Amino acid sequence: MNRQRLLERFLRYVKIDTTAGDGSAGYPSSPGQLELGRLLRDELVALGLTDVVQSEFGIVTATVHHSIHHAPRDASPHAEREGYYPPVIAFCSHLDTSPETTGRGVRPQVIERYAGGDISLGTSGLTIRVADNPELANMQGRTLITTDGTTLLGGDDKAGIAVIMEAAAHLMENPAARRPPIKICFTCDEEIGHGVDHINLAALGATVCYTLDGQGQDEIDVETFSADLATVTVRGVNIHPSIGKGRMINAVRVAADLVARLPRTELAPEATADRQGFLHPYIVSGGVGEVTMQILLRDFDTAALHAYAALLRHTAQDVATEMPGSQIDVKITPQYRNLAEGLKREPRAVAYAEEALRRLGRQPKCTIVRGGTDGSRLTELGLPTPNLSTGQHNPHSPLEWACLDEMEAAAEMLVELAAVWSEA
Repeated sequence: MNRQRLLERFLRYVKIDTTAGDGSAGYPSSPGQLELGRLLRDELVALGLTDVVQSEFGIVTATVHHSIHHAPRDASPHAEREGYYPPVIAFCSHLDTSPETTGRGVRPQVIERYAGGDISLGTSGLTIRVADNPELANMQGRTLITTDGTTLLGGDDKAGIAVIMEAAAHLMENPAARRPPIKICFTCDEEIGHGVDHINLAALGATVCYTLDGQGQDEIDVETFSADLATVTVRGVNIHPSIGKGRMINAVRVAADLVARLPRTELAPEATADRQGFLHPYIVSGGVGEVTMQILLRDFDTAALHAYAALLRHTAQDVATEMPGSQIDVKITPQYRNLAEGLKREPRAVAYAEEALRRLGRQPKCTIVRGGTDGSRLTELGLPTPNLSTGQHNPHSPLEWACLDEMEAAAEMLVELAAVWSEA
């Protein structure tokens, strides 16, 4: 891998503001995603990939053709003429960054040969503390990239983009490197749940896909949360407070009472870990007359989401009964499902990723994600898609950081993964 080129790619990509616009009516939800997509399209063309397209929805796709030596180990020398069709694999990352922290004006800070200890972020007053980031204990001597504390970094998922681009560049520079046909896919608006809305799976034509959207190194995410979104609308009666006695019904107070009755010492993200699910009120807007809340329902067991929805509806009914004249409507929208079940239909997706890491002398770690990826939806739609590490840490936060060495390791893994699939 070309380590310096990988770093330069990453720094170039994070400086483009691709913050997803939650609530936007357009697709993609922000113009920066189109800007970054155009840049990547042009870079893919310059690398010599074929079928390079940026769709009307901003999705970028391209093809790395299989090597001249590609064929399964047990195939005859004339396999393709005899009707053998190689599997097609896809590598996917998303262009947008989270709206939870701004991605405008990112000023990345590169720390060569990290010496250890806490990391101060410019003049922001923020610090990445070893106590909160135990993985920093293994980072001495490595190259880290941080923010200056005023924005997120965008490693989620521009680290993934840079890794895919560097792997593609390496393969194009080494035409004899064994590989099947590889599809590159960069999606939009993953952070707001619309990453695969406009992917044409038939045109992609992949047997399996790998999202490059994971933290750390050598992890293969084989389970994600199943997820629903509850939109709760609370209606009151607004009237001037000077004449409000006996007539006003304050929707803000009704909504506050509802939130206060939801579990806080259990079934809340601040009180759960590992395989425990939760209800998470995370957006509240409105006034006396009407308040709208969005509440995330998350669990690895899809059936548990129905229990969480029932709990929410029952609580809402109790509150509305005790607040005569108020109305509370709860609407549940499915978002994505645990990818574990779908991966069982194509066991090679995980097994070959594990084999690639072992061939590199590294230990694969199958992990679970307390969240979701484009892979959750792609798997649900019939394209098995595990998620792979890209060296990102603390996503969605001004305390975000990335490790160049881990990104380089991820690019090496993609090249080796392609070699494993070339033997299928």
